[in-house]
Amino acid sequence: MLEENENIQFQLTDELIEQVELLIENQNDKELHQLLDEFHHADIAEILDELNLEEAMYIIKLLDSETTAEILMELDEDNREKVLRNLSSKEIAEEVEELDTDDAADIIAELSEERQQEVISHIEDEEHKEEIRELLAYDEDTAGGLMAKELVKVYDTWTVAGCLRRIRGQAEEVTRVHSVYVVNKQEKLVGRLSLKDLIVAKNEQKIADIYISSVDYVNEHDEAEDVARVMQKYDLEAIPVVDDNHKLLGRITIDDIVDVMKEEAEKDYQLAAGITSDVEADDSIWELTKARLPWLLIGMFGGLGAASIINGFSDAMLRYPALMLFVPLIQATAGNVGVQSSAIVVQGLANNSIDGKILSRLFKEFLLGLVNGVAIAAIVLLISHFVFGTTYKESLTICIALIAVIIMAALIGTFIPIFLDKKGIDPAVATGPFITTSNDVFGILIYFLIAKLIIGF
Repeated sequence: MLEENENIQFQLTDELIEQVELLIENQNDKELHQLLDEFHHADIAEILDELNLEEAMYIIKLLDSETTAEILMELDEDNREKVLRNLSSKEIAEEVEELDTDDAADIIAELSEERQQEVISHIEDEEHKEEIRELLAYDEDTAGGLMAKELVKVYDTWTVAGCLRRIRGQAEEVTRVHSVYVVNKQEKLVGRLSLKDLIVAKNEQKIADIYISSVDYVNEHDEAEDVARVMQKYDLEAIPVVDDNHKLLGRITIDDIVDVMKEEAEKDYQLAAGITSDVEADDSIWELTKARLPWLLIGMFGGLGAASIINGFSDAMLRYPALMLFVPLIQATAGNVGVQSSAIVVQGLANNSIDGKILSRLFKEFLLGLVNGVAIAAIVLLISHFVFGTTYKESLTICIALIAVIIMAALIGTFIPIFLDKKGIDPAVATGPFITTSNDVFGILIYFLIAKLIIGF
């Protein structure tokens, strides 16, 4: 029966929350403990996110530090901040002492500088304390800011027998052993050790005779996104981090990279939607306004620009009112094509799969835009003439304008992200209102210029 329960995915229900709240209200610590013992720390964090602060603190105080330390890492950031504010510096120190150095540094980094020093001063393990201080000095978006100091390393001068003894001792401090790294006397990374080779080797053999010199690594100052690309490309569960002198400093594990990729995806999604900073639905109206308003203003000015272009051709609109009916079609098509093209390019840049010269890519988009434009224009030609009763010249204007606008939008949607990327600007900004607005304006301008050329107003 127990095995079956272990395979059942955790479900957060109203009944469970009510049960937890009732046990807290009755201060039934024994049953509450028994209930929570059945759940993973990530599941308990999910429960705490649904409780009020007083109830969450009750559970934090009830459980042991080893459990609550892991729970803190899984809590929603806003809720974790509230919990930390209600814990003393000594209590926080007790929590972080149970965590790996990278997670401990992440928790402490969320505190004020003054409180950081207070918490660190209460950490009893001197080695743990110094390693946390070292990690706090790194930018959080670098390999150094992601790495943990806990790892298993051996020296190339050790014998196999001596190596096995020392590995047992080191492994006790590491949550999960992904790799065994080999260093020389100067602590420089020289390779990695296969556990299979270690097990089958003779006790008197030197590690230098059996280690694998080929090992992927990153520098402590490498950007987090670059680390993610390397680990994704080579399908790594962990990767060592070295300094400029190739000295082994720590390791980054896949769970940290998953978090980086998730945060980057959320950021790109918000940029594509026209939100300039990292916000959530529960943030204040002021924070949400600051994130959304800039792009809305850009869209507003773009709309005013399109309106001024239409106003400049107002006399022509009075003479050929049918042209005005297709303005929304021109704008929508331009915006949609631009977003499609830019989204594909941004995705390619993110995956590092964009190669070749920019001119060849633009030519490909030109051909793609031409094919799509002709297909859409053919359909619109029939509908505009037989449904809306447009004249031959008006129908021809609409069709040629559509083809031109689609090609233009595809080229802009391709060029802008690549240009921004080369300038060091996140190309994701090109997939949202920026592209849509610019293509709307250019689309309307092209439409009326072609109309003027064909109809002759």
